[in-house]
Amino acid sequence: MTANTSANASPTRLLVLGGTEFVGRATVEAGLARGWDVTVLNRGTKPAPKGARALVGDRTAPGGLAALEGGAWDLVVDTWSHGPRAVRDAAEALKERAERYVYVSTCSVYAWPRAAGTGVEAPLVAGDPDAEARDYPSDKRGGELAVERTFGAERALFARAGLILGPYENVGRLPWWLLRMRRGGEVLAPGPRELPLAYIDARDLAQWLLDAGAAGRSGPYDLVSPSGHTTMGEFLETCRAVTGSDAVLRWLSPEQVEAAGIEPWTELPVWCPPGEMHGAMHTADVSRTVAAGLRCRPVGETVADTWGWVRDGLGEVMPGRTNPRAALGLEAGKEAEALEGVG
Repeated sequence: MTANTSANASPTRLLVLGGTEFVGRATVEAGLARGWDVTVLNRGTKPAPKGARALVGDRTAPGGLAALEGGAWDLVVDTWSHGPRAVRDAAEALKERAERYVYVSTCSVYAWPRAAGTGVEAPLVAGDPDAEARDYPSDKRGGELAVERTFGAERALFARAGLILGPYENVGRLPWWLLRMRRGGEVLAPGPRELPLAYIDARDLAQWLLDAGAAGRSGPYDLVSPSGHTTMGEFLETCRAVTGSDAVLRWLSPEQVEAAGIEPWTELPVWCPPGEMHGAMHTADVSRTVAAGLRCRPVGETVADTWGWVRDGLGEVMPGRTNPRAALGLEAGKEAEALEGVG
């Protein structure tokens, strides 16, 4: 191995594969804020955050990792979400050039439905480190297996993220709610108000990745807040407040939402009705991760900072039905029909 730091030293050389969007961008910014030497590798279609050294390469193309030759890093962070082969190839290219490989995985690697209140001991889906893209859970599990096969259990860290929110969110969940509140009028609010939520701000996820990597941690950790970090009521009220909206929240019970034919999670982003789906998405046991240093900022900060990003036009992905990358949220006509139906 060419990296010259020991497992007990604080890493200063960070490589982020990607590094221009959402979690990758947050990780680059966190590393730069620490004064680390930060490198990104991507296709060069979007600029890297100022201060990072940019390497150009398409990890899915033959020879696409050539720019890594001659480099050495203490910590690699990889957020890849497609075919595991790309993770396999990156790990192979970096096994003698990097001390530790951090792979941002997902809680979706747990077999569905994941039992409420479980942690990393929950059963997993199958994955193949040599596979092309198949489906999100098995792709992410295959990525984990690819890293572990090459770096070994002691040098591989898996951050199984839950719901991720915050600035630069290119999925469109929190931005959709913010834009819906800004539009005003009667807003369908799925209840109950006290429904506990669990999520993680991308910036808190990034800080944990770097802290855990620097501490030499390995193995799987669930990266999401403790259940009840906020509630559905607090979340929506905060969205309304930060946008300065005159929106009126019309609370519907889960039964009323279901009767209106509205899909949780997609048509009503973030929300899952109480029961099996909510148990799987919002009640994970993250005591191990909290003990390993996870700190979650207040929901007000996440919502306000995300609104600032959306409002100022910094987001390249503005969610809505016309955007194929963020086809989330309830159509206005369907929302009005549902509200009219409950009187």
